[in-house]
Amino acid sequence: MGRSFFHLHLVSDATGETLTAVSRAAAAQYQGVASIEHVYPMVRNEGQLEKAIAEIEAAPGVVLYTLVDPELSERLRAACERSGSPCVSVLQPILDVFGSFIGAASTLRPGAQHSLNADYFRRIEALNFTMMCDDGQTPEHLEQADVVLVGVSRTSKTPTAMYLANRGLKTANVPLVPGVPPPRALESAARPLVVGLVASPDRIVQIRQNRLLSLQADHETPYVDRVSVAEEIASSRKLFSDKGWPMIDVTRRSIEETAAAILDLYKAHKMKFIATG
Repeated sequence: MGRSFFHLHLVSDATGETLTAVSRAAAAQYQGVASIEHVYPMVRNEGQLEKAIAEIEAAPGVVLYTLVDPELSERLRAACERSGSPCVSVLQPILDVFGSFIGAASTLRPGAQHSLNADYFRRIEALNFTMMCDDGQTPEHLEQADVVLVGVSRTSKTPTAMYLANRGLKTANVPLVPGVPPPRALESAARPLVVGLVASPDRIVQIRQNRLLSLQADHETPYVDRVSVAEEIASSRKLFSDKGWPMIDVTRRSIEETAAAILDLYKAHKMKFIATG
């Protein structure tokens, strides 16, 4: 019988975000097996590395690392070999391909992807804008958005907006409330890509019931009545169709999958917007 869990050591000379994302994507392919993560960020000298090595030796497992210092990398590889821990440099194969194609050596800068460049500040600006325009707030700023997400309550508008903001897109979200017309600014917005989010009534009811349970609120309300919710969804679908807004069903989609679909739509929208001036 295979392992039910294993130790996963992530050694990075930066924040460790790259390793965490890669390792979780790989671990997700193995059902019934859980990884016990040990993360060692900002490992940039021998003393910091020795602390990580001590923990690896105490709990051998798979070791993934992103260390651009060749001496630290070699020290880690030797220690892993002694403890019987498989050890893989996540970035080195990619750096080798880049170097071969570009014809130049890498600069070996720890955490280079986190430098305070224009892209970094664009993401911060997008996050600030997205928080300001969350849940229908400050509708007067909708024209400044790159993307506007529209949908009934509990269609994952806010988390999707925050994910897109982290990708540098100013993302507003507008809730559709029964009996309340959408803001006029949404009707007149020409610049942003407006995307409608929908889900199955059963899914919406389930999420709303959990929400009310966490708030210890009354469950006898149209908010969680399946017929009422189905009417909300149908009304939102009609609105999106009438306005010609693209629609995404988030019932079985993760936030990342929804965001990926929106990013594809945004690329086409941006090209069209530029072409029409």
